[in-house]
Amino acid sequence: MISKLQYKSIYLPVFLILWLGLFLDSTALAEQVQYNQWITNGLVLLVFAWVYSRVTSKIKKLMQYGIVLALLGEVVFSILLGMYEYRLENVPVYVPLGHSLIYAAVFYIQKEKIIQRNKARVISILYWAMIGYSSLWLLFDQDVFGFFCMLVIVLLLRKKTGNELFFLIMFFMVVYLELLGTYYQCWFWPDTWFGKVPFIASSNPPSGISVFYFGFDVGCLWMYKKLNRQKWNRMKIFRQIRSS
Repeated sequence: MISKLQYKSIYLPVFLILWLGLFLDSTALAEQVQYNQWITNGLVLLVFAWVYSRVTSKIKKLMQYGIVLALLGEVVFSILLGMYEYRLENVPVYVPLGHSLIYAAVFYIQKEKIIQRNKARVISILYWAMIGYSSLWLLFDQDVFGFFCMLVIVLLLRKKTGNELFFLIMFFMVVYLELLGTYYQCWFWPDTWFGKVPFIASSNPPSGISVFYFGFDVGCLWMYKKLNRQKWNRMKIFRQIRSS
């Protein structure tokens, strides 16, 4: 089965480095290894170079824009607003790189032929799994913030933009990332929204926090449209011709 996957050399290393990198940056390992976060920084940079060398020129640009947007977002939401906090109270070098890696991984996962052949079924399964996942967190851990974020995602998906599959895969990619990151205590979320709104309880991590990654995805695409107008217009014309 794996041998039939066309893009596995792009997204499988991302799954691996998310686990290995966060394990190496864990609180437990920090007690044994000095500067362990820099080991993660170096490994993520190597994987970034690997993935970057294998994607199309369009995705290369989106990954570049992603680093800029991710760094800006991390500074605003983590450092300035205190929405969550990293282990060393910084923004690790690997984090903006990781955002772009996740973007590229999700893009190529959804392009696999087996997923495209069963697109409607995959969307339905992931959609209800997303609702079920957030509902369980609300039920067993009073994750009001995460559940609210999930409801926002549901409203966004009802617009039928054609990107439902991408966003649903992104949801569970972020679930994987957040569960690892909080388990290894690389970062943590306060037990209420921003740690300042007591009536909006939150889990660590919030179940639907990928809604903020959706903003990241849209921001990357917006930058691509603005900075590559001719290519974007040609692509729209090509899509119109192909659909007709």
